[in-house]
Amino acid sequence: MVIIKIGGGKDINLKSIIADLKSINDKLIIVHGANALRDELADKLKIERKVITSQSGYTSVFSDEQTIDLMMMSYSGIKNKRIVELCQQNGINAVGLSGLDGKVIQGKRNSGIRVREAGKTKIVRDFSGKPQDININLINLLLNNGYTPVLCVPIIDENNMAINSENDDIVALLHSRLKADKILQLIEAPGYLKDKSDPNSLIKKISRDELEKIENEVDGRMKRKIYALRKLFEFGETTVIISDGRIENPIQNALKENGTVIK
Repeated sequence: MVIIKIGGGKDINLKSIIADLKSINDKLIIVHGANALRDELADKLKIERKVITSQSGYTSVFSDEQTIDLMMMSYSGIKNKRIVELCQQNGINAVGLSGLDGKVIQGKRNSGIRVREAGKTKIVRDFSGKPQDININLINLLLNNGYTPVLCVPIIDENNMAINSENDDIVALLHSRLKADKILQLIEAPGYLKDKSDPNSLIKKISRDELEKIENEVDGRMKRKIYALRKLFEFGETTVIISDGRIENPIQNALKENGTVIK
């Protein structure tokens, strides 16, 4: 079992990623982002995005109803179906699903996020939450009949409402139930960079024990990503490869362990 997480940046080479899936001779699941497309649509529709930072230093997009609508258009609409289209063009019989469809990714809405604004602590509540379970019967039905699931947010909460969630947490949840041998994360960088502005600062290998130290050294969205990676290993052994999703043959490149390898 291989889980492929495709970043949502504008420079991700989707055509090459999907064409290169032939390098994998195993069952696979795709989880994808669409943040660049979401922001592009927000600009066109004149919808303002708000990023909040929790007291513990984790940043996230404030997800009101307009944001969820944007996600349905960008993630589960345009980007999901374009990936499915590319899969079909390359002989991969893909099925695109948001977490809502068939309750394939179920979560719990956040009770509130403690943030610091203008020197004051306040609790904000939005349509976001943590994934907690997957519809394993639906996933196995697809995989066992030769289909490739292509998954994205929004997911569904305990009240059957659409909520935003983090793809890193979704990947960890999938691994907890399916025990992936490999998890490929394709991003807009050669791998994990010690200095994000310096592509030559690539860290080629990280042990699972080093992740907590790194988490304490970074901030913002990277802090959340490292935390999710650390939690992922609590669900069983795997190999995580963070590699460049902008190049030609990105899957082959990742399988050769070019990038950052975490074991």
